[in-house]
Amino acid sequence: MTGHFEPISGGGAAIALDEVELSILRSLAVQLLELIGPGDSGPEGEDPLARLFAEGPSEPPADPALARLFPDAYGGPDVKPDSAEENEARERSAEFRRFTENDLRTRKREDALAVVRSLDSVTAAGDGGAVLKLRPEESRQWLGALNDLRLAIGTRLEIAADDDSEMLFRLPDDDPRKPMVMAYLWLGGLQETLVETLMP
Repeated sequence: MTGHFEPISGGGAAIALDEVELSILRSLAVQLLELIGPGDSGPEGEDPLARLFAEGPSEPPADPALARLFPDAYGGPDVKPDSAEENEARERSAEFRRFTENDLRTRKREDALAVVRSLDSVTAAGDGGAVLKLRPEESRQWLGALNDLRLAIGTRLEIAADDDSEMLFRLPDDDPRKPMVMAYLWLGGLQETLVETLMP
């Protein structure tokens, strides 16, 4: 079980993590929470129904990692710049973003919080490690958070396509990106084995 998720009875997953792995995962989840930002709960006492229909931003985030987590819904690389098609895609994306980004941010924040809470709840073994057991819903939240972490780290590493990840294996040990690369690859392995536990 060390280093990868395995299915457990009841549809959950389990993984053995050492003290360093627990610390790294928690630190990354906290950094993801900081990147996503605090929730907009609105003024205290505000009608919950009004909050439900509150409009979000219409412009994409300036930070490239956030833009990767909250991409435009319309458009793409095949749309010609400064064309009528691009203008229409931009308007449609702004409208879609205004009504969906707040909920998407909330879900991503809840996923990252679920990671932090489950890591905080494990009981360390004598060697400083622990076995983390996740219920099915927690597994799905972990999967969302692992995906978001890989997207954010991949953006910082300027990985735009699967082919770009090949160069990660060839980086020399003294490259300052190496720790981030190791985290990216490790999270990919965790994500892959967690997906396998969720498959029937």
